[in-house]
Amino acid sequence: MTIFNKTTTAFKLSCCTIGMLVIPQTLAQTISGTVVNARGKPVVNTEISINHTNKKVLTNEQGGFELLDLEAGEYELHIAAKNYSHFSEYVTVKAKDVSDLVFTLNNSVMENIDVYATPLHASSIESALPINVLSSDELRLKQASTLGDTLKGELGIHSSYYGPVSSSPIIRGLDGPRVMITQNGLDVGDASRVGPDHVVSSDASTATQIEVLRGPATLFYGSGAIGGVVNVVDNRIPTTTDNQVDYLVKHNDVADENEASININTGVELDNDAAVAFHVDAFYRESNDYNLPSSFSAEEDHEEEEEHDHEEEQSDTLDNSSSRAKGFTVGSSYIVDNGFIGFSYGYLDRKYGLPGHEHHEEEGEDEHEEEEHEEEVFSQVEQDRYQILSDLTFDNKWIHRLSSKIAYTDYMHQEFEDGEVGTTFKNKMFESRFDFYHSPIDDWKGALTLHYKKSDFEAIGEEAFTPPSKTTMLALAWLEEKHFDDVLVQVGARVEHINLEAGALDNTLTLSDELSDQSFTPVSTSLGVVWNYTQGYNLGASFGYSQRAPSASEVFSNGAHIGTSTFELGALYQVNGTTGQVELSGNDIDLETSLSADLTFRKFEGDFGIVVSAFYNRIDDYYYQRNTGFTSEIFEEEDHDADDHEHEEDAFDIYAYEQSDVDLYGIESELIYQVTPNFTAKVFGDYIRAKLTSGDNLPRIPPLRIGSELSYTGEKFSTTLTAQRYFDQNKIAENETSTDGYTMIDANINYYVDGIGNDFVVFLKADNITDEDARVHSSFLKDSVPLPGRGISFGVRGSF
Repeated sequence: MTIFNKTTTAFKLSCCTIGMLVIPQTLAQTISGTVVNARGKPVVNTEISINHTNKKVLTNEQGGFELLDLEAGEYELHIAAKNYSHFSEYVTVKAKDVSDLVFTLNNSVMENIDVYATPLHASSIESALPINVLSSDELRLKQASTLGDTLKGELGIHSSYYGPVSSSPIIRGLDGPRVMITQNGLDVGDASRVGPDHVVSSDASTATQIEVLRGPATLFYGSGAIGGVVNVVDNRIPTTTDNQVDYLVKHNDVADENEASININTGVELDNDAAVAFHVDAFYRESNDYNLPSSFSAEEDHEEEEEHDHEEEQSDTLDNSSSRAKGFTVGSSYIVDNGFIGFSYGYLDRKYGLPGHEHHEEEGEDEHEEEEHEEEVFSQVEQDRYQILSDLTFDNKWIHRLSSKIAYTDYMHQEFEDGEVGTTFKNKMFESRFDFYHSPIDDWKGALTLHYKKSDFEAIGEEAFTPPSKTTMLALAWLEEKHFDDVLVQVGARVEHINLEAGALDNTLTLSDELSDQSFTPVSTSLGVVWNYTQGYNLGASFGYSQRAPSASEVFSNGAHIGTSTFELGALYQVNGTTGQVELSGNDIDLETSLSADLTFRKFEGDFGIVVSAFYNRIDDYYYQRNTGFTSEIFEEEDHDADDHEHEEDAFDIYAYEQSDVDLYGIESELIYQVTPNFTAKVFGDYIRAKLTSGDNLPRIPPLRIGSELSYTGEKFSTTLTAQRYFDQNKIAENETSTDGYTMIDANINYYVDGIGNDFVVFLKADNITDEDARVHSSFLKDSVPLPGRGISFGVRGSF
């Protein structure tokens, strides 16, 4: 392929450039000192790292540390320890060693975790925009079979919930093509942004951390991130040679699900002060149809009972909700003193049913004899993903660091109906991103980003609802930050050029070259401020102007989508209610334009912590799917002969993409109180209001949610009890139904066993303890597919 030739040439040139910029250094000096808490006691296992390098050490039992082999210059040290506030300190090394430093850490009830999703350094409580981070034990406890279900309990995040088989994160009411899903900072390259039935190809089972950037993140990732970013971090390209094995084995009874995963990291030291690191991970997960709540009563079952005038036995499981997934990754990196370069290959194979498809009845030879059968509809996904990551620092007057990311993804998604392939989706994506970090200029630190992405998307089959399309994006972004005493200022801008070229579907109107070849030039700017106005408190504010080009499906869709049981029309088309024909809408295809403001207050030190965020987002020319009120029956011709068909096809609701100006605003808050050294209480809640400026409501917006959490941590065990109340959602769009509120109560217990590796944990988790019949308002299937009933999970996890 031409793209690989160009990429190889560009990569060789980059390596040559790096080689010319790297200057041999004379390393001799040392930075050493001690880390203590507010009472003067040493803090063990504090990580002392030099920002923008791979050099880091941990404090010993006396809280001491040493950073060896440093040349003269200024270094930004980052001091971080669990249950303490992180901070950075500048240290200048001259001709002599710097010793006897004392760093004091203040305890914090809020977890402060560094974030990899942004080019400039940030953590979960040091950012102008709110950031969610799941890692360590919390990630393992909340890990589910889909990314949406893993994150759905996080502040400001809900799930599209297409049953347990496929669900994507919804960030502040925005999802689909407005929420970028990335793996190690690069697009996952799947078809999950096309429809809610398409599973996200990145699996949480082998992730080390999942980060969510709420609010516009277009400066980092492009216009597809106008609503936010979910970045799945893993160690598939290792940066250390530390020997580590992590494993997990789990079973849950609600779906008779079994899961196992393993991560292995190792490496060898070379004679030239370099090293080679290796990584292998794998997972397997299989489940049956999940158990329904005992009080579940599907609407279609009631209709059947009335029609046949007798009571039918109702199934206690949800048909077509089983799944099977497996995958593995191998990776390696070459590590030198000033950075690393590495390569990985990952494979994913996933097969899952599509719930919500109904039973059909066929007439036999005797017209009174009927045979009932279930239409089997399922999807199968296969993906190959190749990644190259590199991060190198060097001594140069202008550029001191280059971070390079390159990925190629070959993705295929097939939808089967009664054993036959109805639609095949293919996507071949190439992406590269280079962040050039300049040396400080008047204490301004920043990076220039060159970003390129090309996607070759294809839908094949009689039921293909979106045409083949090629999307190319080339962008240039600039980010800067500077500390003014207690105030951090971050500014940035991005301009990108996007070309969207579509082919044709057999059932579409012929498009002119002007309509089938669309070009856009989105521009985005942002200003962020973090004010640490007193010890342990800060105030963050962010203001953004962002533009987004529509996706191919939003513009060109025209056909039945069997997976979602809908008929989808892109913005270029409309239904003529009189003639029952699809015709060109005549609408202009415009950029979405967002003006957003975000204000965040944090108290993060001491026994009491609080985070409160308020946001407002005005989006002009917003693309959304409206239920037109028509069904696909309108397309049937009057001389349609039903005898030519074994049974009459279902009529699909017609959803059309339209543009309108919208307002989205809301509030998110979290309060944490360390009642005793072992006992913690938390209260949290979020609210989203989304409506058209005309006064109508946007469809599928999550309701008000409040919750509480009680946690106890002892030497041998820990336990958590969580209760969340989802309120009624009555602010609905035209042709949308309301959703009743419900309360979800979950609990978990961890028991820590000594003497088996570095750690060994036996865990037990209970979900939906009260067996609530709960419907997710943001789901297309909410009227027929509830959340699973009461479920118990148990297993072991550990490392050595």
